[in-house]
Amino acid sequence: MTDHSWAELEMQQEKSLNELFASDPDRVAKMTIEQSGLRFDMSKTHLDDAMLSQFAKLAEDMHLGDAKSALFSGAAINVTEGRAAEHAAERGNGDVQAVAHARALQERMRGLVEAIDAGFMGDIKHILHIGIGGSALGPKLLVDALGRDGARYDVKVVSNIDGAALTEAVKGMDPHKTIVAVASKTFTTTETLLNATSAMEWMRDGGVADPYAQIVALTAYPDKALEWGVDESRILPFNESVGGRYSLWCSIGFPVALGLGWAVYEELLEGAAAMDRHFRHAPLLENAPTLAAFCDLYYAQIKDCQTRAVFAYDERLRLLPDYLQQLEMESNGKSVTAEGVPLGRNSAPVTWGGVGTDAQHAVFQLLHQGTHLIPVEFIASKTPGHDFDTAHHETLLVNCFAQGAALMAGQKSDDLARNYAGNRPSTTILIDDVTPSALGALIAFYEHRTFVNAVLLGINPFDQFGVELGKQIAKSIGENGATGFDPSTTALIAAALGDN
Repeated sequence: MTDHSWAELEMQQEKSLNELFASDPDRVAKMTIEQSGLRFDMSKTHLDDAMLSQFAKLAEDMHLGDAKSALFSGAAINVTEGRAAEHAAERGNGDVQAVAHARALQERMRGLVEAIDAGFMGDIKHILHIGIGGSALGPKLLVDALGRDGARYDVKVVSNIDGAALTEAVKGMDPHKTIVAVASKTFTTTETLLNATSAMEWMRDGGVADPYAQIVALTAYPDKALEWGVDESRILPFNESVGGRYSLWCSIGFPVALGLGWAVYEELLEGAAAMDRHFRHAPLLENAPTLAAFCDLYYAQIKDCQTRAVFAYDERLRLLPDYLQQLEMESNGKSVTAEGVPLGRNSAPVTWGGVGTDAQHAVFQLLHQGTHLIPVEFIASKTPGHDFDTAHHETLLVNCFAQGAALMAGQKSDDLARNYAGNRPSTTILIDDVTPSALGALIAFYEHRTFVNAVLLGINPFDQFGVELGKQIAKSIGENGATGFDPSTTALIAAALGDN
């Protein structure tokens, strides 16, 4: 049945964007969804009523409704690892016991935040958050987006194993007044633990007698943190069924809760919970994550687009494309179905992007006149994040909207060097303001969109075995040197490391 649904989609006659708007005066209303302070305008995509109907049939064939129920019920939908995916339970939406457990762990974190505010760990001014992947990308995005005004502590996030990153992060920090948050789901992550050890050396060199007294561990394996030397009172556990790239909602969000305040953290959770409810209950074609996934699948599967570009027209959201790279490509960059057979079609496209208006002067040449068809996503806020002349924000928004209009309309010229083909798709997400609630809803939207893409492709978005092989080889090189590798790798190891 699913092969038939894909075949039907491939047979659909595509109309140009101009034709779609000309034939349907209600297109903007049909293809725009407003939810949780966000406006999702997907009208500049090529989906028409016939295609939407066929995608709805594909969703039925792939049992999207049942998959959503399984996600929120706590069923073991991560089939390769035999566990649930309960990030929504952290927001209050899920299995009753999982929600209760998440609430209890959040109260534990709140207690530690309040104790630190009260002086439990001394006169604290700085938070050094150490993690990698999902243990760093989420906190880094949130602190950068929401902590520009009114941050209660100075927060820095370090993920790169390059010591230069740690050197830069600790500049201006007083080691006596710094909490080091070590974020690792397993508490075995090589890069994270090496950075944490070096951070403790920095504290010792700065005169801190007992660096362990200033360590907070964020992990799904508290026993490992205890073994490493962290006191139980400063270990914040989270549920093993919360995946790394979905973990900002649990104790991995500690630097947000402490650095920006518990009220900000709660508002973030509430915004995501509102999007959870929308995703669970809104009809299929009025459902923002589902409709966005239909757009994704049309371009990746039917039009064979290899990439998808995301541009944040708001400096506060400059790290969002980085965050989405992991969410989308680690989740859906698979070549095998959940049943363990070859996928047989494209998986996730490559997610990339940048910040407007900078990107306009760097990559938009290719988007407008290049030979690649690349769906573009614009994200902007109605409310500026600064107090300068309103002309700054007006010019920013005008540029954002102009790019979408230009990609669609194009401009014909007999001089081919100046010809714009047009008919190039884009979506726009317009936010009322970059508040904790709106950002929570936006991130949850992307999570559920990624999930729908996975369900309709028949893959498991919750494992990430592809990241393991390189780690294993790196460990082997560290332990055994240049033994058993191809000639190029062997020569590189010898040239860079010698006998080390």
